[in-house]
Amino acid sequence: MGDKINVLFLHSQNGFGADSAIHAHLMRFLDRERFTVHLACNAGDGSGHAPALNRFREIPDMGLRPTHFAPGFRHRTRETLLREFRGAIAFPLDSAGLARYVRREGIHVIHGTDRPRDAVYAVGLAKLTGVKSVVHVHVAWAHGYSGPAKWGVRNADAVFSISRFVTGTIVATGTARERVHTILNGIDPSRWDPRVDGREVRRDFSIPANAPLLASVSRLFSRKGQRELMHALARVRERVPDVWLLIVGADAVEVHGGSFTEELKLLARELGVADRVVFTGERSDIARIMATCDVFSMPSHEEPFGLVFLEAMAMQKPVVALDDGGTPEVVDHGRSGLLSPAGDIDALAANIITLLGDATLRDRMGAYGRTRVLDYFNAQRMARDAGDAYGALLRH
Repeated sequence: MGDKINVLFLHSQNGFGADSAIHAHLMRFLDRERFTVHLACNAGDGSGHAPALNRFREIPDMGLRPTHFAPGFRHRTRETLLREFRGAIAFPLDSAGLARYVRREGIHVIHGTDRPRDAVYAVGLAKLTGVKSVVHVHVAWAHGYSGPAKWGVRNADAVFSISRFVTGTIVATGTARERVHTILNGIDPSRWDPRVDGREVRRDFSIPANAPLLASVSRLFSRKGQRELMHALARVRERVPDVWLLIVGADAVEVHGGSFTEELKLLARELGVADRVVFTGERSDIARIMATCDVFSMPSHEEPFGLVFLEAMAMQKPVVALDDGGTPEVVDHGRSGLLSPAGDIDALAANIITLLGDATLRDRMGAYGRTRVLDYFNAQRMARDAGDAYGALLRH
């Protein structure tokens, strides 16, 4: 091995999600004195619509190889298959070309996510070319996950985990503890400026300038806790009559096939709080949302990590969440926010009431949270930890 470690990341999805953002931070912040960074990214479906590829192009000093991957493992409609036909017929040649790329560039480590196709490609390509593989797990691991994803985690040379909680689930499902490296997530603090003016958000949704405001940002589905937050809001309103709640995020279709947003709207009406709840849908101005709220809350169940907690902390906002999953590793109870037991709506409401009623406490927790992001939960530290794990993997 030469002076530098050569790492190839794989991203076979067309979209750009939270796991993509973490990998983008790793690619951007890995020390170029120690590493060369490469990415094989989904080339898109030929329509020019390639969100992930376009985002990754922004990362400097990186070898980028647009790639046609094999069709994914999830169920696909006829329309989806037809749209991806161009990539599907190209993938055998592109796979062979990707193996040649690994050899030509002297790649030492191939790093994929826990998405089934990424995991299979990372491990399979590494075995084919004689290099090391890493599968990065971003969710609580379980026996019920797809066979290809489990095969990747089981056969990778190393597994990266985003929290100690997630590490525990990986080990509990049969992976040796010594193969798992806990690399706590981080964000780029420079993209989160507490001085951002969020007043326009309140004007857009006719929320009074001085009204106490909660915000919750995530995809809308049951495990993110919006239902429990709505119940808590009804109790908070008894003590804080002028409270408002912003629910930000794209709708998710629940298992029963209905819209979770519509379910939440019905619940708000039943609880008598519909006039104080605003559903914004998906938005790109999350910094302004954070800037205008007083308290951020996402009482999600067994949250693997919670990047949005770091975003709220970076914007100097206190967090109200649950004392389970990976959340306590991110939100320091009593210092950057308040945590309550899962299922305890009274405790959740009490924490919100406490923070809404004490501006000094909010300021103190907000300041501590931002300091914690600047000092530890930053992408540079995350990249250093990942780099150290690559080095340890290659020494064994």
